[in-house]
Amino acid sequence: MKFKSSITLVLTLLIFFSCATNPFTGKSTLALPGTENSSLFPTSFAQYNQFLNENNVITGTTEAQMITRVGQRIAVAAERWLNANGNQGYLNDYQWDYNLVKDDAINAWCMPGGKIVFYTGILPVAENEAAIAAIMGHEVAHALANHGQQRMSAGMLQQIGAVAGNIVLKDDNDRALFNQAYGVGSQVGVMLPFSRSHETEADRIGLILTGIAGYNPDEAANLWRRMGEASGGQAPPEFLSTHPATATRIANLEALAPTAKAEAKKFGVQSFRPVTPY
Repeated sequence: MKFKSSITLVLTLLIFFSCATNPFTGKSTLALPGTENSSLFPTSFAQYNQFLNENNVITGTTEAQMITRVGQRIAVAAERWLNANGNQGYLNDYQWDYNLVKDDAINAWCMPGGKIVFYTGILPVAENEAAIAAIMGHEVAHALANHGQQRMSAGMLQQIGAVAGNIVLKDDNDRALFNQAYGVGSQVGVMLPFSRSHETEADRIGLILTGIAGYNPDEAANLWRRMGEASGGQAPPEFLSTHPATATRIANLEALAPTAKAEAKKFGVQSFRPVTPY
């Protein structure tokens, strides 16, 4: 029992002294040693370059130019928001890069440090530049809110908890029951909700950036209606998913849109670019 209390104390202290406040969320975020940007960014950049070398990067087309244009506008919006809220220099270590890759997957992502990829498969679902901006804003928001760092830290804590349990429990049957319960419980009860909260957080931040960049935040909900149609309604129950259910997401985006528009007005955006097919 004393050993178990010691493990709990160590974990508590580790979490307490490994938190930092993120300017986009105002929250203390988990950042264990080894997940700092100084360590994470170089690894991210190397992996990104390797990915580009191993995949079909499209350059010079109208679509590729659009991805770069929208990405640059979202990056400027992020910097304007940060500067206005007293966080000058937050993006100094970012190395923005935007690439379109030939792949049928309906996907896009942004690695820590601002390395962005859109797959060609997402373009027909997006349909217009405003939707591309909504996707871009969401993916960039993951990086800005340090979600990658937090997922790594949470994964490390999950592993520490598993090891601690196996050390404390001496009986093989008890260990087997613990590992089974801990694996399911920590995933469904902690890791998946953690991931869903990140998606909702990225939707909120991304919608604000989309508006400041001059794109209509209303298009984000329309985009997710099309995403739902593209998936054919095939999705696991929300509690078993890394993402909120599509209906939940659409409702959240519709509720967040007025706030995003109001925030955009603070930066002089009085009207949005027309939503027209590209």
